[in-house]
Amino acid sequence: MPADPHLLACERDFLVVAKPPHLISHPTRPDGKPSLLGWLQAQFPGEFIALANRLDRETSGAVLVARSPEAASRLGALTMQRLIEKEYLALVTGRVGAEHGLIDAPLGRLGISETNPIWVRQGVIPLDDPAGRRSAKAVTEFWRVAVGDDVSLLRLRAHTGRLHQLRVHLAHLGHPVLGDKIYGPDPLLYLRFIEHGWTDEHQRVLGLNRHALHAHTLRFPWDGANREFIAPLPEDMREGTNTKFPNSAK
Repeated sequence: MPADPHLLACERDFLVVAKPPHLISHPTRPDGKPSLLGWLQAQFPGEFIALANRLDRETSGAVLVARSPEAASRLGALTMQRLIEKEYLALVTGRVGAEHGLIDAPLGRLGISETNPIWVRQGVIPLDDPAGRRSAKAVTEFWRVAVGDDVSLLRLRAHTGRLHQLRVHLAHLGHPVLGDKIYGPDPLLYLRFIEHGWTDEHQRVLGLNRHALHAHTLRFPWDGANREFIAPLPEDMREGTNTKFPNSAK
C-alpha cells in the first residue's frame, strides 16, 4: 500500500497536496484501488474537489487542487497560459557533466516494432519523420544539483507538456531516471513487471522500485501575489540523496 498524502496548503480556493509514490492521481477503473482524488474526497466530504494537475502513479510530489468550480476555471486558465511553474528533482544514472543544459528534441509515440514492445512508449522523433510518425516540439531545462560516482541529482523544468517528457528527454541525454522501467536499461522490464510484479531481477537492474522523479516546487500567481509551495522529498529519494550526496541540499 502507498503511503498517505499530506497537505502542504489548505486555502479557501485551493489545496496543495504532496502525493506519495505508487498512488494514482485519479481512478482509471472502478476497482476500489486507493487514489489521491479518493483520499481528498474522504478528507473533505461533500466539497467540490478537482485536480488542477496530475502526476504519474510512480511520480511523487506537489499536486494543485481546486476547491470550487470558479477556482478550477481560474487554475485552468493559468495552466493554459503556462503561468503555473513546476520544477522537479530527479535521480538519474551516470555522472552528468554539464551544470546546466537545455534539451530541445521533439517527442512522439514510437509505435510498436521489433525494437519497441511497449505501445505507450515515447521517443525523440523528428518533426519531418520519414516514417510519418507524429511528434511535437518539446523542451526541457535542467540544472545539476549534485553528482556522485554513478548517479546525479538534477533539477528540471519542462517548458512544454508532452507525455513522459522529462523521462524521455533524460534517457535521450544518456542519463535515464533511476528506477525507470520503460525508459531505463531494458523496456522489457516493464512488461515483466506488469506480468509478474517486482522481482529480484528488477531490484538488481533498477535498484529502486519506481522512477525517482519528484514534483518539488509549484509556483503560480494568485490574487495579486506570487505563491510558492515545496513538497519535501519522499523517503526513498531522500535516502538515495543522503547516501549518494551526503552534503547536497534537499
